[in-house]
Amino acid sequence: MSRVGKIPVGIPASVKVNLQGQEIFVEGPKGKLSFTALPHTTITLDGDKIVVTRDSDAAEARAMHGTCRARIANMVEGVSTGYVKKLEIQGVGFKASVASNVVTMLLGYAHPCVYTLPAGVKVTVDDSSTKLTVEGADKNDVGRVAAELRAFYPPEPYKGKGVRYEGEHIVRKEGKTVQ
Repeated sequence: MSRVGKIPVGIPASVKVNLQGQEIFVEGPKGKLSFTALPHTTITLDGDKIVVTRDSDAAEARAMHGTCRARIANMVEGVSTGYVKKLEIQGVGFKASVASNVVTMLLGYAHPCVYTLPAGVKVTVDDSSTKLTVEGADKNDVGRVAAELRAFYPPEPYKGKGVRYEGEHIVRKEGKTVQ
């Protein structure tokens, strides 16, 4: 049995779960998400718990079992509490701004870096214009948006300039020296 897959997913009081065939719909205060069961898995509702089972002990079935359960658990947590990733911008003149669903970052290039946000993801910028907060109900979308914003100017090892995750440690290198 999969160690992750055999654990039932608890449903908080603020979350509504609807199962139609092999598609599960989860709705909570932070939004609505849906997911279709992966191959070799079956989703059932057991009172206030979601149980995922598999049809065989094949390697692919075992892998899908744990993955399916983890995806459902992430959905339930996402619609109840949400997910947050924080980014920091370091560098002279580097800053970011948000207008409706478009993030604009000035990162020392000749042009601004413009990113259109997908539905369900919200980005806020603090007063100093150097700290971004990415929030949303879908864990995958929040992580992907944060990674794509960071990819515009990843932190470089010599001066440490760039966009980094909050608390990320950058290994610094020593520059060239004249002998």
